Amino acid sequence: MIVETDVPPLAAPLMQLSGLGKAYGPVRVLSDVNLDIRPGEIHAIIGENGAGKSTLMRLISGHVKPTEGAMQFAGAPIEFPNPAAAEHAGIALVHQEILLADGLTVVENLFLGREMTRNGIVDDRAMERIAAERLADLGCTASPRALVRSLPIAQRQLVQIARALLEEHRLVIFDEPTAVLTTTEVDTLLGIVRGLRDKGVAVLYISHRLNEVEALADRVTVLRDGNMIGTFDADRVSQEDMARLMVGRELSMLYPAKRGTSSQQPVLEIDHLNVPGFVEDASLVARPGEVLGLGGMIGAGRTELFEGLLGLRPAKVGQVRVEGKSVKIGSVADGVDAGIGYLTEDRKGKGLLLRERLAPNLVLTALSRLYRKPYIEQSLEQRELDRAVDEYDIRVRSKRLEAGQLSGGNQQKLLLAKIMMLNPKVVIIDEPTRGIDIGNKSQIYAFIDALIRAGKACIVISSELQELVGLCDRILVMRAGRIVAEFADDAITEEAVVLAATSGGTHAAPGGHPQ
Repeated sequence: MIVETDVPPLAAPLMQLSGLGKAYGPVRVLSDVNLDIRPGEIHAIIGENGAGKSTLMRLISGHVKPTEGAMQFAGAPIEFPNPAAAEHAGIALVHQEILLADGLTVVENLFLGREMTRNGIVDDRAMERIAAERLADLGCTASPRALVRSLPIAQRQLVQIARALLEEHRLVIFDEPTAVLTTTEVDTLLGIVRGLRDKGVAVLYISHRLNEVEALADRVTVLRDGNMIGTFDADRVSQEDMARLMVGRELSMLYPAKRGTSSQQPVLEIDHLNVPGFVEDASLVARPGEVLGLGGMIGAGRTELFEGLLGLRPAKVGQVRVEGKSVKIGSVADGVDAGIGYLTEDRKGKGLLLRERLAPNLVLTALSRLYRKPYIEQSLEQRELDRAVDEYDIRVRSKRLEAGQLSGGNQQKLLLAKIMMLNPKVVIIDEPTRGIDIGNKSQIYAFIDALIRAGKACIVISSELQELVGLCDRILVMRAGRIVAEFADDAITEEAVVLAATSGGTHAAPGGHPQ
């Protein structure tokens, strides 16, 4: 039985929200939120995409103004006119999106707008020293002098977190901070979050990873469809309880039933692929009828392997075969012609045109296959969008929306529909459910299962261990640019994958072989 929290607060609330709501014209996105935020407490906010979590955070941090209700901060009524006012009051927001200046260095981003000076001159040495310390605290190996545009997404997120924590605050809001991080990086960050709590800082924590919420939070507030379902003591709700409260129904098994390793002939074979500085002598096979997973720490070379395969990075390869036939791939277009579809991990930066409407996004890569005339038939384009919306359950209030107006889960469904228009034989999906709520995760997994049952080969790169173990029939583990282990069937466990990703040994599944 789930019981709403009835324990009296140990300290006076730092912030209180009373009947807080937000509407954009006739569209109400948040209603009647009543919440107290206490110092020395980690308070998790959970809900599906579109539940109102990010809107609530933006109200608290001064990015938008409420249309109803009131806020109190430190015992006094408050309405922040802008984010700077909220930050001045002691509120820091770590955004889900990466909001850094790509053309500046790491240290310049950390101190942008708050540069340290000595005798009236910017003190570069002091800033670089402090930046190195803060990054090391987060387990980030990026050089303070590196340009942000040169960093992987995970390191950019760590830089963004370091910037938010550079100064002391009374309330720190984390919006999906671990979506791009690996297990070790997540553990480091969670330790830092607990340290903030122990210092008396109030923490609001948004995450779709319910295991994190269970391990970290003191209290949990659930939002659904813009409404507050309730606030609960974390030790009184299980992950299953939280999932049910989020979606308003009992969830069946999250992952489809496994099929077991396939004995069919490989549809994709890669022999001795090298990506200078990232991947060394990688060989693998992908078979129809199974999901092949790629595990490992951030920086292990998983993404770079397939970017090298598809000509997105300089690479040398001994041979690539699709359905037994040798192919030459120098670009993504060559990969498409060979029957390989690739869903990038960076759907916002590389996968979709966020300021373009849905239909052009959907058909962009398939124009030559769709159109035989020297102009685009909008009626055909619209029919394809109608089909994709129905087939992939892309939830939109209008089909004339821009891609950037969709939730993360619906953006991922649009990207999957876009790739499947090419009818690939092999589908490579990098971080399939990053930043996606549990309801949409289940749908994405069902789509992957349908691909496999239709005879496709599917390769999944994921930093989420539970996802790899729950979804994949076979897992290759990379470490320091090399494939070091292979696990299949009953040999797949979280412990085995972590050990292979972090230790110096080699491991093999029954019938497999050390790499």
